[in-house]
Amino acid sequence: MLTRGPTYVAGIGSPEEAIVSSLHLNVIHPHDFAAMIGPRPAESNKGSYGHVLLVGGSVGKAGSVAMAGMAALRAGAGLSTVATAKSALPTVAGFYPELMTEPLPETDAGTIATSAGVRIEELLKVITVAAIGPGISRDPHTATLVRSLVAHQKIPMVVDADGLNAFEGHTNDLNGKDRLLVITPHPGEMVRLVGRSVAEVQKDRLGVARQFAREHELIVVLKGHRTLVVQPDGEAWVNTTGNPGMATGGTGDILTGMVAGMLGQEKRAQNPQSAMLAVCAAVHLHGLAGDVMRETVGEHSLVATDLLRGLPTAFERARQSAPAGRSAGESLRLSS
Repeated sequence: MLTRGPTYVAGIGSPEEAIVSSLHLNVIHPHDFAAMIGPRPAESNKGSYGHVLLVGGSVGKAGSVAMAGMAALRAGAGLSTVATAKSALPTVAGFYPELMTEPLPETDAGTIATSAGVRIEELLKVITVAAIGPGISRDPHTATLVRSLVAHQKIPMVVDADGLNAFEGHTNDLNGKDRLLVITPHPGEMVRLVGRSVAEVQKDRLGVARQFAREHELIVVLKGHRTLVVQPDGEAWVNTTGNPGMATGGTGDILTGMVAGMLGQEKRAQNPQSAMLAVCAAVHLHGLAGDVMRETVGEHSLVATDLLRGLPTAFERARQSAPAGRSAGESLRLSS
């Protein structure tokens, strides 16, 4: 005989140990970074949320670094400065009025010259986090500058795109020992770093990312379906947001800016645990923004700048889906 009465939905009390993976593999969930996207203190000012420097761009590729710079702001950074080749600066400045810009000496090809290193080093003195690579080109002179900056500057740094391609054949110079270094390669860029085929990298994405993170003492964000975030000790996080519509030029540049923007807030880059959570937050919100915009424009018509429009809703959805009563950093583990 059935009895009528109220129905209650409650947790069954599964202990954390029941979902801890011996594989050191985790799923990114908004509860991991809930504290990072919650309400801000009333006394906040732009200095509270970091100053990001984006170094990149060249004639014909100015949009990449402009999108990255705006993505840093959309992710919550207080200030964003784009340092780019002098001839590319008007294009960057014309994209978004919120961006500050800095003209750099350039090569005859309109890329950032090696001599720009002096000015970039001056800019880094007042910067919280730097990101290098979007649209920077594969010019050999520019590549030499990239390797020098990454190897000798100890400021927290994100390296992507042609910033990573500069290390093809020079991976020994790509090391995060005693500093925070994050790289965000897609499979093709990872191939150039590890000297293996695309098929080999894709067959063992986790193994390749873990090995590189350990050997080079840095955080690897290996992009693609189920983007991986791997820290130097091999602990890995899997992202479940995102969709095929994001397979379009520029979405990686948006992620670069978001990672730098999340890292720069409230000195997160100075704390290894906070830094890792900030990177995971950027990856998750980036994919979630793509999911938001798929609902509006569909997968075929989605373009990179749509993600900037989708980020406010992505933040709100992440806040709403973070379970009550769980603390940030309490990672959701995959069962082994």
